Amino acid sequence: MKRYNHTFSEFILTGLSEISELEQFLFLIFLVIYLITVSGNVYIIVVYRFSSILHKPMYFFLANFSFLDSCYISATVLKMLSNFLSQEKTISFYGCALQMYFVWLFGGTECYILAAMAYDRYNALCRPLLYNVVMSKSMCVQLICGSWIIGAINSLIHTILTFSLPFCSNKINHFFCDVPPVLELSCTTTWINELVIYVISGCVIIGSCILILVSYIKIISTVLQVHATTGRQKAFSTCTSHLIVVTVFYGSGIFMYFRPKSSYGMDQDRLISVMYTIIAPMLNPFVYSLRNNEVKLATRKLLYGLRKQ
Repeated sequence: MKRYNHTFSEFILTGLSEISELEQFLFLIFLVIYLITVSGNVYIIVVYRFSSILHKPMYFFLANFSFLDSCYISATVLKMLSNFLSQEKTISFYGCALQMYFVWLFGGTECYILAAMAYDRYNALCRPLLYNVVMSKSMCVQLICGSWIIGAINSLIHTILTFSLPFCSNKINHFFCDVPPVLELSCTTTWINELVIYVISGCVIIGSCILILVSYIKIISTVLQVHATTGRQKAFSTCTSHLIVVTVFYGSGIFMYFRPKSSYGMDQDRLISVMYTIIAPMLNPFVYSLRNNEVKLATRKLLYGLRKQ
């Protein structure tokens, strides 16, 4: 019979692997991934900030998205790296709650910033004459602020509901404090929490995904009406990078949180979580910079200006 306990002052994170011999190797791998990710996202922010040719709504959203990605990976990887070098892989009760809050905050916010980016592409390709009016600076700021507000409310609800439960164990079978593995520690039924994940997170993840799908359905129908092949290719090329990011992020996120509880597996969950919290933020700067001629041109101009100084 489970014993109720409200007094745990800390939790133990099992991490990615319980094989101690792998920890130094994993530390180096994820340290390199973290440095590449942060450097890549800071690069996009700097290029946007100092290149006037990128002062457009599309790149305003991209710079905010890059900042968000840096925060998102930091919320999980920094603690994981410290635990790789520690014998006691612990996190305090309040540290765990804060980590959960920020991971869900950044993840939820990212959903709606991706939706805002899709809306921007819809207006650029389907309503070009009204683009500058619709996607004004104030509208862009409102979309960003709205994304953060939705992410904050979603995160606060999940964190409060999760940490109001009594826990019978403090060993989390994960590398960060996520809702499903923490719910596994509860002494009581968690059906309310699971229902909240499906309903509220469904509104955030599925809702934003529907907005993106609607935007791209309209974009595709508009682009297919363009007779010139080069015109079609140019229009699709502006959306391809965004679609790649959306596919990786939403694919892994939906699979993680919207599958039957009976299909949960510890190793599988860790791998999926690595995809959307670590791998996706690392790939995003490369996807957007390597496939975007304007970003590459802005980079060359910026480097040329620095050399002249």
